[in-house]
Amino acid sequence: MTRRASAMLLAAGRGQRMRPLTDHCPKPLLQMRGKPLLQWLLEALRRDGCRAVVLNTAWRGDQLSDHFGVEPGAPSLPDLAGLRISYSHEGRDFGQALGTAGGIARALPMLDQVFWVCAGDIFAPDFVFSAQTRTRFAASDKLAHLWLVPNPPQHASGDFGLGSDGLVQSQAAVQYTYGGIGLYRAAFFATLPSGNAQGLVAALAPMQRAAMDKHQVSGELYHGAWTDVGNPERLAQLNLDSNQ
Repeated sequence: MTRRASAMLLAAGRGQRMRPLTDHCPKPLLQMRGKPLLQWLLEALRRDGCRAVVLNTAWRGDQLSDHFGVEPGAPSLPDLAGLRISYSHEGRDFGQALGTAGGIARALPMLDQVFWVCAGDIFAPDFVFSAQTRTRFAASDKLAHLWLVPNPPQHASGDFGLGSDGLVQSQAAVQYTYGGIGLYRAAFFATLPSGNAQGLVAALAPMQRAAMDKHQVSGELYHGAWTDVGNPERLAQLNLDSNQ
């Protein structure tokens, strides 16, 4: 029986802000400090005990599956040995990306009941995908647990608040930026059909806010190194920093 994945990496975006670099290459395969951007996250998940992960794809999706394969390892990708990768090819199946929530709903049959979700275009080299954190969340009554970060210059207004009770708030006097990393239950996506066979396009943020207003989302503030690699300038700066 195929192992269900404990993590999903979001890799279906077109990468418009990263053009022209993404005209012929999917954003997660852009080189960052000597390896594809997405590989940093895959290595972190494997290092922290994850053994099966789902990638969703759309733009140039075949390049991702061609590069990483299903069971990457020695000699080409030794740091990913023992990690099994499954793919949800939204572009191939529906001709477009399904949005974050629509894409996760499409992949639900391949995922555990509790799973990590991480944007494929962030760089957070010190983040730990802790098995203990996942277990603690699974024992809670919450539908999601989100990591927020201090607001970067390009997103000074933030996204969500964080209460002293550890609940994430859809509106607050002090707001932080959603760091693109979260733990979710499959039940969070109950309003969408599991497997999303019709290819419904659905955004994640409205579902997050609706769950927050029902006190179903916990969270914490992450102070480690974190970058939304959203444009060529930020990618170039990260590569420059590694050489200094």
